[in-house]
Amino acid sequence: MAKAPKQKLAAKTKPLKKSGSKLKKVALPPVESSEDLIRRLTKKTKKSSIKLTPHLQEIRDKRVYANVAKRRIAIDMLERYTGHDIKDFQPQIILTNFHYYYDRFQKLLPDCKGTKGSAFAAASSASAKVTIIEFGIGSAMAVLIMELVAVIEPKAVLFLGMTGGTHSSLKVGDFILPIGAIRADSVSTYFMPIQVPALPTFKIQKFASQVLVEHGMDYRTGVIHTTDLRFWEFDESFKRTLYEERVIGVDMECAALFTAGFASKVSVGALLLVSDTPLKRGGIKTKKSASKVFRSYADLHIELGIEIMADIAERGDTIRQYKW
Repeated sequence: MAKAPKQKLAAKTKPLKKSGSKLKKVALPPVESSEDLIRRLTKKTKKSSIKLTPHLQEIRDKRVYANVAKRRIAIDMLERYTGHDIKDFQPQIILTNFHYYYDRFQKLLPDCKGTKGSAFAAASSASAKVTIIEFGIGSAMAVLIMELVAVIEPKAVLFLGMTGGTHSSLKVGDFILPIGAIRADSVSTYFMPIQVPALPTFKIQKFASQVLVEHGMDYRTGVIHTTDLRFWEFDESFKRTLYEERVIGVDMECAALFTAGFASKVSVGALLLVSDTPLKRGGIKTKKSASKVFRSYADLHIELGIEIMADIAERGDTIRQYKW
């Protein structure tokens, strides 16, 4: 089980670093309207265009970063779905399935501007340079939010999700930094051929690891199985497959987020909280046990997420290690 940090993360306007000092003030980028953003990115897209074969051009035209018309609609949709103006989104973005995390984020960062749109909720802190988006559950919603956030070209995206722990050594409250995900979802093949592995961005996972270690906390690494099958706990053949794959957890988003992020040129990582252990007797999550998980571990999870992203914002080095 994850140990409590040596010094609990403080609920202040800015997350505290391991030294106990506040984050340095960082100059904020100029505020852009949606039309300014579209003009700038359109110019950038045209400038970076190279002569491609018809097949490669067709593939490229599917992506937000290369398709001006799609980008315009995606910006409109992101604003409509979140209630957020495009200029309010910060370069570091936290994604979550849970409304509690959205609420807690605003309490931890009092300068937050929170909004609710037609589908999602979002809150942004200019002091921490972090935005949180509550996007729902499942792979379909995961790839949608990745395409939408791609339009603001975030520096880093971190998914704070929960997972069913499948390894016998895992306990509720443990943290997992996934090194990959098995693509057993139904939507990631629209973005990349099935043989392309679903991998998080290494540098984001490295930042997350450093923050956990600095707080004296344990974590596990391994592969997550992403599925659209919610009640997999009652499918014996599915459980046998998990054993054969040697996965340490099951979720409904990671593979979709990693694959869509890779296709959309978005750097994305994940810090997962083990919320239940379904393969153990009495280990399936219930309303009562889920409530206990939120009481005991959710505050720590979101505080760690904020510190990881604020750390990335403060250090200012490049997250993506390649260009293509």
